[in-house]
Amino acid sequence: MRTWKFNYIDFSTYPHYEGDDLGVFWSPEKTVVKIWAPTAHIVEFRLYKNGESGEAFHKTNLQPVGNGVWSTILKGDYEGKFYTFRINDGAWLEEIPDIYARCVGVNGKRGMIYNPKKTNPKKWKRDKGLRINSFTEAIIYETHIRDFSIAENSGIKNRGKYLGYTEENTKTKNGFLTGLAHLKELGITHVHLLPVSDFCTVDEEKPNEKYNWGYDPQHFNAPEGSYSTNPFDGTVRIKELKMLVKTLHDNGIGVFVDVVYNHTYFAKESVFNQTVPGYFYRQKSDGSFSNASGCGNEIATERSMVRKYIIDSLKYWVQEFHIDGFRFDLMGIYDLETMKIIREELDKFSPGILIYGEGWAADQSPVAEHLRAVKINIPQLPGIAAYNDDFRDALKGNHGLKKSKGFVSGLELREEAVKFGVIAATGHPQIVYDYVETSKHPWAAEPGQCINYVSCHDNYTLWDKLKMSVSHPSDLQLRKMVKLAGALVLTSQGVPFLHAGVEFCRTKHGDGNSYKSPDSVNQIDWDKKEQYHDVFKYFQKLVQLRKNHPAFRLTSAEQIRRYVNFCTQYKSGVVSYCIHGKEVGDQWGHIILVFNAQNSPVVIPLPEGNFSIVAKGNEIDESGIGEVVSDMVEVKEISMTILVNY
Repeated sequence: MRTWKFNYIDFSTYPHYEGDDLGVFWSPEKTVVKIWAPTAHIVEFRLYKNGESGEAFHKTNLQPVGNGVWSTILKGDYEGKFYTFRINDGAWLEEIPDIYARCVGVNGKRGMIYNPKKTNPKKWKRDKGLRINSFTEAIIYETHIRDFSIAENSGIKNRGKYLGYTEENTKTKNGFLTGLAHLKELGITHVHLLPVSDFCTVDEEKPNEKYNWGYDPQHFNAPEGSYSTNPFDGTVRIKELKMLVKTLHDNGIGVFVDVVYNHTYFAKESVFNQTVPGYFYRQKSDGSFSNASGCGNEIATERSMVRKYIIDSLKYWVQEFHIDGFRFDLMGIYDLETMKIIREELDKFSPGILIYGEGWAADQSPVAEHLRAVKINIPQLPGIAAYNDDFRDALKGNHGLKKSKGFVSGLELREEAVKFGVIAATGHPQIVYDYVETSKHPWAAEPGQCINYVSCHDNYTLWDKLKMSVSHPSDLQLRKMVKLAGALVLTSQGVPFLHAGVEFCRTKHGDGNSYKSPDSVNQIDWDKKEQYHDVFKYFQKLVQLRKNHPAFRLTSAEQIRRYVNFCTQYKSGVVSYCIHGKEVGDQWGHIILVFNAQNSPVVIPLPEGNFSIVAKGNEIDESGIGEVVSDMVEVKEISMTILVNY
């Protein structure tokens, strides 16, 4: 009887394999099979005609070839056939696809032998990933494949599917742009897709009966089948995801994917444990699975073949799917050395890939915090960014508490924490870090290491959080608060990140953890775009403002220290600062930004000179909105004002 306790094993003694040929690879003449299974006594390979049922029509044993690797070659053309492995390490383990499986049948039960070239859309060879000069040029828009198009009012035919992103000029019944057309209209630079690798909890045969975000991984290299038009043929999901990527690239939009290498849905039953029991997971001192993910297990990123697997997988997504960047779920579980090597290897493989993640874990890990990629260690990870949850909570209140307020919802004495977000969590002589409750020290060495946001798929939407925390708010008040939060995110230094639908007041009806809630909760209601079109137009102008002006996306912490300063008198409930635009290559000279979260107008003294107002209340007009002021300016309640001295 297997105990699934591993405190008696020294996993560092397991052999390492350097080759890049692990997996199942087809050619017309032969199929080459190679897996790493150093504890195996027997490795059996089975072939099937069907991806979910029926008996194996062929079985063969792999042979050991050194360094823990087993291999065989099947002569002939096996394209379209399905396969599994069964491993005996003293006792028989469960039947599974290999850990490198790139193409799988329905619900990932069996791998599929396929010709990768047949999964390429037309002109795929010409498709190139989007690369930018600095990470601070990115404006990230976080979406979920199903949420994006599943609502009937999306006007999209392939609702809830990869192909929903490929449809041109889709509209609501009243003519408001949706889907891809909406992304182009808004002007964001990159789409961030919640997990698209194969996950467990949605039955691909009945994809609309159950919902999940997808943070329950099964196969890390195969796309999820519930988003495809045919989950039974593994090549369809690959081709349709490539079509999504190519369509976005053709429209000037990059693609980031959410990767969840920190844990698997199954622990004992996972493809990892059914291949090399215990090796891919961290253990507690008693040998049981540790649980920093909060999901029952955590991947042992520090072990050499785990590290190799993650890097191989990332390279595969870049090479095969032309992915432009990766968001690491619970990056604080990963060891620092692995994240450094990931950055180095991707730079050699395809320079310019953006890497960012959550700088925290969900529970205790046996690996000490100073050795993991938590937020405070980000300065040790050049070229890798983390989410600025300090800024998030400063703007709207504690993410998990319904009644907790933040700056935009009227809580005073949050100004220093907001300023911390403005300067992208870097070191700045004018920040009093003792007043930043959640971080007493700067944690980003450079602005490109800071992802500024106010909401994401987790927790309450911005609209819902504000509505719950403010006493009897009017609809107009809430609109103003959403605009003010968006203004702070999109004009601050660092990398701005938007939760899909925030630009038209997305609601999940107060659901603060909708990871498996139905479509009625999670879907984007595209009619909200008409209802809150003023909010959408404001966000659209903010996006364009940021893209037009390098002053809002400085590339170094030294530039921020020299050319961004808090130049106006302190006032409770107000954040204001200056940027020396010409010094950083902007067409504007002296730029002053004032954010008033109070429920009444405030008067702000100005430095010497005449200033044109380019943003005031609901208006943003880079050519000026007809007012020139000196000495002082009145800033409307719950709003941003921007003034420029040319």
